[in-house]
Amino acid sequence: MKLLIIRHGDPDYANDTLTPRGWKEAAALKERLVKLPIRDFYVSPLGRAQDTASLTLKALGKEATVLPWLEEFFRARVERPDLNGGKSHMWDWLPQDWMKEEIFFDKDRWYTHPFHAEGRAKEYYDWVISGLDGLLASYGYVRDGNLYRCEKGNEDTIALVCHYGLTCVLLSHLLNISPMILWHAVFSSPTGVTTVQTEERRQGIVSFRAVAIGDVSHLYAAGITPSLSGFFREYAEPEIPGSTD
Repeated sequence: MKLLIIRHGDPDYANDTLTPRGWKEAAALKERLVKLPIRDFYVSPLGRAQDTASLTLKALGKEATVLPWLEEFFRARVERPDLNGGKSHMWDWLPQDWMKEEIFFDKDRWYTHPFHAEGRAKEYYDWVISGLDGLLASYGYVRDGNLYRCEKGNEDTIALVCHYGLTCVLLSHLLNISPMILWHAVFSSPTGVTTVQTEERRQGIVSFRAVAIGDVSHLYAAGITPSLSGFFREYAEPEIPGSTD
């Protein structure tokens, strides 16, 4: 089985849709996806993800199933140490703050940090991964510890059109990695395609492997330079008024 986890196009967050650039990205994505044997499409309830999927769905004459747990992972907001009580998303921490906490590297303990516990991170994380496991079970792959039992193997390809932060949550569960590592160590440009496949080395026992993360070859093929929306730029010293240095 193959999962395509696709980030939405360049976002117009204020109106929950796509920018003109985002629509061009979605069109390039369509040219890629219509050539693939995608059995089913699932999409976030948020407009920017649905708009991204709309061009492909129209071209294929298909409909997507809206899954609430595919929305961006923004319900759990936590206090960031450097904001003096201000809250942020869990993927918006300074490296020098979160990386000094060994607990964040542990896939079974990252959510027990006081900041995350207060932000109900585990509650929302469990909501997402239970949705994912329920979906996979419907295709014949049942979670069993850190692996999956293959009760009805297949070569289906399904597409999930969602969001960057949410993609990292899904990957963390499939690959058994703390999401804090993925939120801060990988990146997917708008319309980036992350491909995860099942691997059954022993009959009936399945693990997932990521064979591509945030692939944007369709943008290059269309002559579009990938956007860095969501990527924190290099730090620059602010200008000092009147300075001649």
